[in-house]
Amino acid sequence: MVNICDAFPVELLIKDIINPDFMTPMIRSLHFSIVGFLSVIVICGGQAAPTMQSIEDLKSVQNKVNKVVAKVLPATVSLFSAKNGASGSGVIVNKDGLILTAGHVVRGAEEMTIVFPDGKQARGKVLGANYTRDAAMIQIIDKPKSGSWPYAEVGTSKTLATGDLVIALGHAGGFDPVRTPPVRFGRVITHRTNKFLSTDCTLIGGDSGGPLFDLDGKVVGIHSSIGADLTSNNHAGIEGFHQDWKKLQAGETWGSLGGSNLGDPDAPVIGIDAVEAPRGGVSIQRIYQDSPASKADLRVGDVIRTISGRNIRNLRALYAAIAHHKSGQSIKIRITRGQESLFRNLTLGRRGDIRR
Repeated sequence: MVNICDAFPVELLIKDIINPDFMTPMIRSLHFSIVGFLSVIVICGGQAAPTMQSIEDLKSVQNKVNKVVAKVLPATVSLFSAKNGASGSGVIVNKDGLILTAGHVVRGAEEMTIVFPDGKQARGKVLGANYTRDAAMIQIIDKPKSGSWPYAEVGTSKTLATGDLVIALGHAGGFDPVRTPPVRFGRVITHRTNKFLSTDCTLIGGDSGGPLFDLDGKVVGIHSSIGADLTSNNHAGIEGFHQDWKKLQAGETWGSLGGSNLGDPDAPVIGIDAVEAPRGGVSIQRIYQDSPASKADLRVGDVIRTISGRNIRNLRALYAAIAHHKSGQSIKIRITRGQESLFRNLTLGRRGDIRR
């Protein structure tokens, strides 16, 4: 699928719709796609999602998109950690510099560098994360020169219906000083479990943690992962953040240790899903087939206590310990299995090679 706003300005598409005879083959295929898009009425739960029936309707949406992007672009930031290589995108949601991002973006990081679209930088402290919902918060710890940070308002995702129009921003491919975050325009496809939703807005690596906006310019989701194909991508709905807001802001970390195919494919992994154990340590909940964990004879229910001598008190400590290594390196893991204390040697795998 070619995303309209990735490929050509809407102005070009409007001009070409008027006279298809002057189109290149690629634009001609886009012409017929958008003409079909203008005439479709999507029904969800007995309600018709907003539709566009004319060029004027399309121009109206274009104007809305332009206004939204101008307003929220300064708040769409790139994130990276020089210590462990963690990176992604995020969005500032209040004047004091609170950032929403994806849980998998902050794994193993205590602090991150925030890069604004104009290249200016600030320091941020990682707060809490709910890994099950792929939700996390970061607080900018530097003081803004103007007295407040640029920010986008937080909206709601529970009222979004199939077919509703949305806008995706993010530092696709990482921060690029020669261009601002690209704009992706699409529609809501469906709501999923754990407050996730899917859209047909194109996402690639680097977009992780970036914002999804409604046409009022309010944050309705955070980019989480690419779906089965480019036409169905997953976002952590803002309702999940609303429910966990106080815990995230207080620095609590919880949830299962999953992964995202928007993350760095070369990042080191053990190949497990895990949760924090009640009495400290990290309890293995799932072991992926042919993963380093399965080859090292780790088992579901084992509690990881140390990695190469580092105490593993919680999920954040686990991420940090793994992030200090590279895929292909060997580590020694101490686990408890029932009443036994055991050691296992494990060669870290590559995230992109793990079959989920």
